[in-house]
Amino acid sequence: MKNRPYALVLFLLISLVLSSVQRSAAQRTQIRGFADVSTYYQNGKLNFGFGEQDLFITSEITPRLSFLGETIFKYSPDSPTDFDISIERIILKYNYWGNHSVLIGKHHTPINYWNDTYHHGRVFFPTVDRPLLFAQGFIPLHTTGISLQGQNLGRLRFGYDAMLGNGLGSGDVEDNNTFKSVTLAVHIKPSDGMRLGASFYHDIISKGSTVQNHTTGMNTLALSRINQSIMTASVAYNDSVFSKKFELLVESSMAVNKSDSLGTQRALASYAYAGLRITDKVIPYVRIDDIRYSNKEVYFMDNNTRSFVGGVRYELSYLAVLKLEYQRVKSHMYNTTDNIILQVAVGF
Repeated sequence: MKNRPYALVLFLLISLVLSSVQRSAAQRTQIRGFADVSTYYQNGKLNFGFGEQDLFITSEITPRLSFLGETIFKYSPDSPTDFDISIERIILKYNYWGNHSVLIGKHHTPINYWNDTYHHGRVFFPTVDRPLLFAQGFIPLHTTGISLQGQNLGRLRFGYDAMLGNGLGSGDVEDNNTFKSVTLAVHIKPSDGMRLGASFYHDIISKGSTVQNHTTGMNTLALSRINQSIMTASVAYNDSVFSKKFELLVESSMAVNKSDSLGTQRALASYAYAGLRITDKVIPYVRIDDIRYSNKEVYFMDNNTRSFVGGVRYELSYLAVLKLEYQRVKSHMYNTTDNIILQVAVGF
């Protein structure tokens, strides 16, 4: 009986120490940075340019609650000396059961493999820039909202995303109409290095909405109410045989825009990428892009575009990559352009 108070005190002290150790193990914050610079030859002129500086923060607040933040610093297209700051992602993720989680905040819309896999650090890109599918505003790159997510479920490592969020023409703090965008995405990984995915996105764009493409800086004005649906399929493959890796990535997205005045229009955007690791550090690659719009397009700019990209990637390390690339872009509305680009991308 006399030893019980001491035993109780000892138990409380041990519990306090274990709780402190658990908190210190869970509350881990990592701050990473990514940047890229390039030199490119275009129209008989040699240019030097700075790409983006990416501040990437992750934190394990508790064993189940985590945070992800990504902020981009890049020079403004309106001034050669000023720069813009863009918050690309702010996500709180709560793992409520097994491999199932709920996420809230500003996300990369999980509608494509590329958009769902790569963040803004160019060091991880297989090519210098994103495919035209993303660079020309064909798909909504970001959605602010809430989503349910599952990863690596069952033998096929099934994954899913179900998201409800602000629609096109809305901001990061409020929606411009009563309708919400809906995103549904599923994928499987039947073998190591292979991922097969499909997704569906739907939104109603109010008449008069101004939608900004943050990549090109151009605005699109909805002249009437538009029902937009986007369906995407993707195949990603990375095979390793005798230390050589073959990389394949193919995605195709079809957008269906329906308005009361002009009916239904369809647009198709696709790209195919292939690379071959011939040594531990050297990977030559090619990529072909194709975007086609229907006549009398009600939402997109009617500018059929094709491009060819060929280059070689030299990986000094996991966080230091050189890329030498040739780009040829041919569009319906603009002159054909040819670029030769040398990019240095790092992580730190």
